[in-house]
Amino acid sequence: MSVPEWEAPRRLVVGVTGASGAVYARRLVGVLRASGVEVHLVVTDAARRVFREELGWDGLDLTDWVERTWVWPTGEGGVPVAADGKRLGGGRPVEGGDASPAAVVLYDNEDVGAPVASGSFRTWGMVVVPCSMGTLGRLAAGSGEKLLERAADVALKEGRPLVLVPRETPLTPIHLENMLRLARSGAAILPAMPAFYHRPRTVDDLVNFVVGKILDRLYLPAPDIYARWGRNEGE
Repeated sequence: MSVPEWEAPRRLVVGVTGASGAVYARRLVGVLRASGVEVHLVVTDAARRVFREELGWDGLDLTDWVERTWVWPTGEGGVPVAADGKRLGGGRPVEGGDASPAAVVLYDNEDVGAPVASGSFRTWGMVVVPCSMGTLGRLAAGSGEKLLERAADVALKEGRPLVLVPRETPLTPIHLENMLRLARSGAAILPAMPAFYHRPRTVDDLVNFVVGKILDRLYLPAPDIYARWGRNEGE
C-alpha cells in the first residue's frame, strides 16, 4: 500500500461498524477535521447502538452527532486540545490555523449508489474503525452488499490505502485467515493495540496512540497526537 502518485484530495472515507471501540472513531474524525481533511462517513446501524452504549450518545440522529459531538475542540492557533484542555501534537499548529473544522459528509449505509461506492470518486483512502469481525469476513470474501463494504472494496481495487482496525479478542483461526487474506490483497491490518512505552496516564493517551498509528499508516498530514519512541518531551 502506497501513497497515490496523483495529487490526492484531502478527503478520506471513514467506516464505523458495530465492534466495541467507538471512541477510536470519534477521536479519528475529530483529528481529521481539525487537520483540514474532508471526512466521508459511513456508520452502520450496529455502530449507532455502540455509540449509545459506549459514548452515551442517545436521542441524537447522525447529523446531530456530527454537529454536537464529533467536532474536535481547538485551542490557540488551531492546535487540537483534549477534553482536559491539554494541547496535542507538541503544540504544532494545525494547517488552516483557526479555520472551521473540515466538512463531514454522511451517507446511509444502504445507499450503494453514493459517490464513495465508485472508483472514479477520488479519495486518499479509507479506514474502518473499529472493524467488526463480520465486516472483515465479508470484505475478505468480497461479498459485501452495503455501502461501507463496497467503499472498502473500491479502495482495494483502486490500490488506495485501506486500514482496518479490529478490536476483537481473542481471535479464532477464521478471523486470522480473513486478516491474512485481506493483508495479501493490500489492506493494512492495524489492531487497536496501544503501546505503553510512553507511560500513558489516561484512556485518552491510549486512544491517541492507536489513532496516531492510523494516521501514520495513511501518510496524512496531521499533528502528532502520541509520544514517539526516541523523541524528547516537547520536541
